[in-house]
Amino acid sequence: MIANPAAGRGRGARILPAVRSAFGTYGVTDIRTTDERTDEAALAGSAIADGATTIVCVGGDGTSGNIANAILRSGADVRLGVIPAGTGNDFAKTLRATSTSHDEIARLTVAQSDLRMDVGRIDDRFFLNSCGFGFDVAVVQGLAKSRWLNGKGIYVYTALRQLLGYRGLNIAIRSLAADHERALYMMIVIANAPHFGGTFVIAPSANVTDGELDAVLVVNASSMRRLRLLGAATRGAHTAFEEVRMNRGPEFTLAFDHAPFYETDGEVHRAERATVEVRCVPGALRVITLALSHASPDGLESRQIPD
Repeated sequence: MIANPAAGRGRGARILPAVRSAFGTYGVTDIRTTDERTDEAALAGSAIADGATTIVCVGGDGTSGNIANAILRSGADVRLGVIPAGTGNDFAKTLRATSTSHDEIARLTVAQSDLRMDVGRIDDRFFLNSCGFGFDVAVVQGLAKSRWLNGKGIYVYTALRQLLGYRGLNIAIRSLAADHERALYMMIVIANAPHFGGTFVIAPSANVTDGELDAVLVVNASSMRRLRLLGAATRGAHTAFEEVRMNRGPEFTLAFDHAPFYETDGEVHRAERATVEVRCVPGALRVITLALSHASPDGLESRQIPD
């Protein structure tokens, strides 16, 4: 297990004793924690080198994403599980971990079944939930300045603060589904899974086992329309707005005026060039999740993969 005590503004540290107890019942005692000198990727790399075949993350979306990147770059066939301890916990929602007890997740960890899920890739970075451009990046950058708030409402609060001032980005989009000429966009999200920002259902039809990504393209809008869009997105109802275009496909090419900033799973990065490619990597990651009998709103289908 790899735990980030700072996740969720200290929630990772608060739940760690209960997590130790639950996993200890099943003989799992190797718990490694991040600190100022050692991050999740380094801990995951050392665990894989030590022969670990399953890694459980105690943290949020950033922690999960960093561990997943270490697994995928290593080429090792390592399972990933998650104990939700972050602010948004979007990846944990996809795995149904937010409604599952620590004991049940521990039991699933030592079981011999799992599911393979798709991941997205941009430049040399993989993502579990989504990557975003424009307004989304401004909000993530603003989260660090709102340290007095906790819980999933922090994204909504920060988004409202950014809502009026954000000017948008000129972007041209090309995909197998459709090409869009250069236009001013408020935000573009390329989603692998439905959940976003801890509160929003940004891509209601996204499914992490379909081999495709869902692009949510939001053209520039007036301040009032932006406010209505934001509210509707908490229910996944924003897709009915005329400012929103939805595309689905295995890959997308986005052309910007300059190399853009983007966010993946809640962490901001700078693109290598002005034109970026975002693509789906089907079935790339083994994950621990509850067995589901049908396709679910969380974007998973029931499927068991023998070891």
